[in-house]
Amino acid sequence: MDPTILSTPLVSIDLTFWNELFNQPTLLLVESLFSIIGWAILSLIFFFMGAELWVSYRQSKYTKKWQWSLLAVDIPPLLVQTPKAVEQIFAHLSGAQTGANIGEKYWKGKKQKWFSLEIVSMEGYIQFLIRTEVEFRDLVEASIYAQYPEAEITEVEDYADLLPGHYPNDKYDVFGLDFGLEAEDPYPIRTYPDFQYNLSKDAVFSDPMAAILENFSRIGHGENFWMQIIIEPTGNKWKEKGIELVKELIAGGHHHKESILGSVANVPKYLAQEAINIWDWKFEHEEAHGKEEQPKKISDLTPGGKTTIEAIENKISKIGFKTKVRVMYVAHKEVYNPSRCVDGLIGALGQFSIMSSNALVPKLATKAHYAFADYRTNEKKTLFAGAYKKRKLKAGANPYIMNIEELATLWHFPLPFVKTPFMQKTETKRGEPPMNLPVEVSEIPLRQKKKAAVSEEPPEPPAPPPLEYA
Repeated sequence: MDPTILSTPLVSIDLTFWNELFNQPTLLLVESLFSIIGWAILSLIFFFMGAELWVSYRQSKYTKKWQWSLLAVDIPPLLVQTPKAVEQIFAHLSGAQTGANIGEKYWKGKKQKWFSLEIVSMEGYIQFLIRTEVEFRDLVEASIYAQYPEAEITEVEDYADLLPGHYPNDKYDVFGLDFGLEAEDPYPIRTYPDFQYNLSKDAVFSDPMAAILENFSRIGHGENFWMQIIIEPTGNKWKEKGIELVKELIAGGHHHKESILGSVANVPKYLAQEAINIWDWKFEHEEAHGKEEQPKKISDLTPGGKTTIEAIENKISKIGFKTKVRVMYVAHKEVYNPSRCVDGLIGALGQFSIMSSNALVPKLATKAHYAFADYRTNEKKTLFAGAYKKRKLKAGANPYIMNIEELATLWHFPLPFVKTPFMQKTETKRGEPPMNLPVEVSEIPLRQKKKAAVSEEPPEPPAPPPLEYA
């Protein structure tokens, strides 16, 4: 009987084609397989690429209809509120999450709207800002007034519009940084509850915002230093990764994610190890035979491992946002010196680092090296300036997940003992001033946004010029 034919009483299968196919030389085999199934793979690739381009096109048209509002938030200077109040604000903002079905995503281009939490210093004048789409302005104001009833919220013009869009520029120079998490998302950074110290019978809170704002107050005339924390509401799917990570840590088989370069560099080592395992398979198999590995328990972990697991569980127990932390230094060329504040801010963010958990570190900078360094640096500055002005979440370094406790640690209104000069605050009590009282008004860089006046009556025509007689 021909070995290439399999037969049963009911079915007869001819395997001649496959037998000849797999008996070809390697190169001919690869070429034949590609001609058989390669077109299907390429079709799938082009299909998914086309789908992504279509969604991007529809989303660009959808987002053009959005109207943004920039809100300046001022609080009373003597109001004592811990970052827990701002954490509740973020929990309130999570109500902006909206899902999109397949039709809304691929036809309308519907996507999730986001917020930008900002701290700006314009020649030393410091202001807290929140940028939101007008649909969620009421949500933002309600969340702030719920925690700070005496706060003042004013809509102002977007200061970023003054930022040049192309570089090199004759007048200004810029330097920008994108920050990212050093480890995987489920690992938390150090948060504000860890900044309470029991030096006496009363707990003392060392506000981490003091170290951050100090860098915003160090700039002078012709300098600007801006920070934005872009947050986008998201679901709870990211928590599944944290649950799996906890299981792996308990089993003792995982800690921090290895980088791509590290994985590639370790390929020869992995291949050599696998070759050794294959060579000694019988010996290892016989040695391991009869030994059943017992599952590990939390009680078997070291104190540091238990602390790490507790930190991960605490992070995934709270609401999370897709996040991007971005800073930009803008100054006149004659006073340009980013080291004056950028280096200090990197150090200030270092106070949130935990060696066994996570840290917030610089991931991308507007600085290029080696070939065509000047040209590439200017290209980076142009792209970075555009991303900052539009508050783009996905531009630059990859976004990551931070929960509301971490966000409240990075962005909250400082406590009264944090002495920051020129930071805008509300008056302790508002009232009508006496008549004819001389008032000295200082110029504020941020201008209140003016609303266009609507008149029901048409404007009067201009008066005719006076007649001249000869």
